[in-house]
Amino acid sequence: MMSLFSRLFTHTRFIRHVVAINNLSGIHTTCVTRLDQGWRRKMRLPENPNAFGPLTNLPDYSFADGRPTPFGTRMLNRINKQREILKRVRTLTSEVDYAVQRYERIQGEKAKYRKSILESKLKPKGTKLAIAMSEVSKKPPS
Repeated sequence: MMSLFSRLFTHTRFIRHVVAINNLSGIHTTCVTRLDQGWRRKMRLPENPNAFGPLTNLPDYSFADGRPTPFGTRMLNRINKQREILKRVRTLTSEVDYAVQRYERIQGEKAKYRKSILESKLKPKGTKLAIAMSEVSKKPPS
């Protein structure tokens, strides 16, 4: 009996066996296949093959004369979901832009306030004042 279980669970990387013990007929086994997600990631495929692709994105039929086919219900749901995501991205980027502008404005106000404090401090008298004033007037405008 142990050899049966050991044989069933040796290859569990790709296949998971489901074992149920039935009183009437003995042991019943079924296998559930799993997708190898590592291979799918390496090949840059979606995790769920039914979530994205031509079977889900393209229409089920086409007209012979070339008229566009109407969207299906699930396609409309996907389009609306993408629109909601787009709205959310736009609002978040506008909030970030506002925060950056506000930060720059606040930093400018702080620098202006600091400069006004330094300009309002007491100045030296006499010859020191004259020397300081002459140095300021000699500086080229920048």
